[in-house]
Amino acid sequence: MTLRSLAALAALALVLPLAHAQKTLKYAHFQPAKDDQPKHVAALAFKDHVEKATNGSVKVEIFPAGQFGKDQPTMEGLKLGTLELAVAHDGAIATVHKPIGVLGIPFLYENHEHAWRVYDSKWKDDFSADMVKKAGIRMLGVADNGVRHFTNSLRPIQSPSDMKGMKIRIQPSPVFKTLVESLGASASAIPWAELPTALQQKVVDGQENGVTNILAASLYQHQKYATLDGHVWSIHAYMVNDRFYQGLTAVERKAVDEGVAKAVQIHRKMTSEQDLNAKTILEKNGMQVYVPNAAQLGEFRKLAQPPVRQWAETEIGKAYVDDLFKAIDATKK
Repeated sequence: MTLRSLAALAALALVLPLAHAQKTLKYAHFQPAKDDQPKHVAALAFKDHVEKATNGSVKVEIFPAGQFGKDQPTMEGLKLGTLELAVAHDGAIATVHKPIGVLGIPFLYENHEHAWRVYDSKWKDDFSADMVKKAGIRMLGVADNGVRHFTNSLRPIQSPSDMKGMKIRIQPSPVFKTLVESLGASASAIPWAELPTALQQKVVDGQENGVTNILAASLYQHQKYATLDGHVWSIHAYMVNDRFYQGLTAVERKAVDEGVAKAVQIHRKMTSEQDLNAKTILEKNGMQVYVPNAAQLGEFRKLAQPPVRQWAETEIGKAYVDDLFKAIDATKK
């Protein structure tokens, strides 16, 4: 065998282990693959960081716009390990880990920064450990799904009495059913992908979502009125299948952690900017926007928070509710 042949074999021996060691990380989210969508911009940043930081040993494949499936199939895939990473809202997460419903208790935070302090606190780490134990899913970070507001096609909502008789779409989560019904409306659980059609066909009169999602699905085309009551600070959680995560090398795991941290910051910034400019954005898209005053918000809170908190204590567990409120109190400024 010639020296050239020996050199070629040696080079091949170096390449083959690297090729064999490469891991594919399938990354699913539900927003369109557009540069104005926080989930997708964050996903691209994650992919860029992880692939560079691991020198290509982890390849990231992004599945935007629900390509991997609707809420439950995506979460089941994450649980089973057919999907490695997903960014999903609390309604979807509830299909595999019910305690996430505590975040649907209305009127929890003073502002965006307060919510983020909670989501970056020990509360998140403890909640993630519970999710790993019960569902095999690790919650690496929490970003915004937008401050949720009511929209509808019938009339302005200025007080809870204006909601009586309305049919309001909710994400598939019993905590949101309790919230909407406490305000006098009826609740219909409809998957996100089916919402625009449901509004167009008048299956429901209204819905509740943040500005990002209203824009993502062009819901303003079928909704004339918006009320910026900010009843729930909805989340998008960055979650990884824990078996996959534990199977990464230390370098790869560090790259994933850093990639999620970068993605969360981008996601929060883009979503909160839209939240803070909600009135202007929605009016530009032809909606009539009402901003409740402090007294009116107090009326919403008085009706909605106690029954939802009681529901959560009974159906999810008082310990989960108490832990969240302790974190909220500890992070107030």
